[in-house]
Amino acid sequence: MKKLLLLMVSSFAMVLLVACGNEQPSTNDNEQNNEGTTNEEKGTITFGQTPWSSTAPPTQIAKQILEEQGYTVEIEKISQPMIWEGMANQEIDFFMDAWLPYTEAARWEKFKDDLTKVTTSYENAKLGWVVPSYVEENTIKDIKQNPEKYDNQVVSIAEGAGIVDLSKDLMEGFNMRESGIELSTSSEGAMISVVEEKISNQEPVLFTAWRPHSIFARHDLKFLEGQNEYFKADNVYVLSYNGIEEEYPEAYQILSNWGISIDALEDMIYKNEENGTSFEKLASQWIEEHQDKVNQMIEN
Repeated sequence: MKKLLLLMVSSFAMVLLVACGNEQPSTNDNEQNNEGTTNEEKGTITFGQTPWSSTAPPTQIAKQILEEQGYTVEIEKISQPMIWEGMANQEIDFFMDAWLPYTEAARWEKFKDDLTKVTTSYENAKLGWVVPSYVEENTIKDIKQNPEKYDNQVVSIAEGAGIVDLSKDLMEGFNMRESGIELSTSSEGAMISVVEEKISNQEPVLFTAWRPHSIFARHDLKFLEGQNEYFKADNVYVLSYNGIEEEYPEAYQILSNWGISIDALEDMIYKNEENGTSFEKLASQWIEEHQDKVNQMIEN
């Protein structure tokens, strides 16, 4: 009887060993990173992303880098004013496309006690009123004297952007409405659609633009002279809220070492618009091509 019991116990133990031996460790990237720390433990990082084409590439690159380090990353696609409000309320953790000290001066003045500049993404970002190089007009005053050539309008992006506010200041400073010129605001896509149609027919068109933007890769354009009092070249910053370095110290340190060139961003935007390549894929390619820089961001 004892032998029978011993045999039964031994058989049961062997079954358990086989079952345990066949169990495979989890390979779910969302559950565990290379260092054994779960995403849940590292936390969820939320980026704010505007509809502007210049915001998507750096946001997607940062997202993929942080995900590789074990963070869960979410992107909130909302307007710029909502992003700044969200950061002040600590509902948005990072914004990759803040134009300072000039373009967003009023917004920075409102929120500067709540926010911090994490790093400079790129420098000397130019913006203002732009025309095709084939038109004769070179200055704001030239436009004012020939408003009908430009359908009496400046085509621009939607309200809420700093470039729109600065355009209103320029309109007032040059008394543009006395010449019948109005500021026509819409989405970036609608603005570009108007510009592309005009340029395809070699017609004059006046619009707001900034670098980085793929429009400069597709066409020969010029910034009008005489607007430097209103539009000054900015640096573009990564912003967050005060205390982010304690809330997410590793993510903060990684993004503190971030930087990219205007040319690289324009190339990504151009490929997205011309070839339909997703920003997710373009970001992955950028990371692969700049792995040394990414490693420095992480190691430092």
